[in-house]
Amino acid sequence: MKKDVRTIIATHKKYQMPNDEMYMPLHVGAEGKTDLGYTKDNTGDNISVKNPYFCELTGLYWAWKNLDAEYIGLAHYRRHFASKKIDKNNLINSVLTLDEASKIFDSTDIIVSKLRKYYIENLYSHYANTLYVEPLDITGDIIKEKYSEYYPEFEKLKKRTSAHMFNMFIMKKEKLDEYCSWLFDILFELEKRVDNSKYDSFHARFYGRVSELLFDVWLNTKGYNYKEVKVMSMEKVNWWKKGTSFLKAKFGKKKYEKSF
Repeated sequence: MKKDVRTIIATHKKYQMPNDEMYMPLHVGAEGKTDLGYTKDNTGDNISVKNPYFCELTGLYWAWKNLDAEYIGLAHYRRHFASKKIDKNNLINSVLTLDEASKIFDSTDIIVSKLRKYYIENLYSHYANTLYVEPLDITGDIIKEKYSEYYPEFEKLKKRTSAHMFNMFIMKKEKLDEYCSWLFDILFELEKRVDNSKYDSFHARFYGRVSELLFDVWLNTKGYNYKEVKVMSMEKVNWWKKGTSFLKAKFGKKKYEKSF
């Protein structure tokens, strides 16, 4: 039986979107921007103006506060959960379907991305080498102060070499309420403690990056059952450029300058 699932696709530009009924394109950072013809994240209860810093999280916040569905999820215009049937010549028709998601939800309440593995570094050292680590360290302080039961999992970032990344998931509304209440309370406190102006526009987007690591801190602490689904990219990834930038960050102390 089909479930009531709404998965927002966070986007800041016009893009080819899946036709499957569970997907909903959402213009993130829509405040003050040209209308793309999609639902905007500056309607209802929203934090659209924070998009230059919070990235796709303004979309997650909007979905949390404004969508009414049994299951709610987040994907990206160029990154999707993949169907079991991949058509390499037509990727947009190869995304996870409502029928497939519904079958998964017969046995779990949460769909997450396949674990991303880091073979050379742990999660913490990778963040520290490629980005400015101060916001992540301060996040740890906040968790220790406000949510101490989650702090042991946060500390494990210094040893873990894999994570469910990309801020991608679909989960039952009740669990999304739990997660978002916890996540945004931490991030809004982080806003008070870190001066965004000390970073350029790329590095000031640290809220979205910190939240990628916090997802498993929440998930592992709660101990919830979940199902992993492969993630596919709608665009080619330049692995040579990405690998070169990583080596420069690790050995040359040169922080990343843009996304890949």
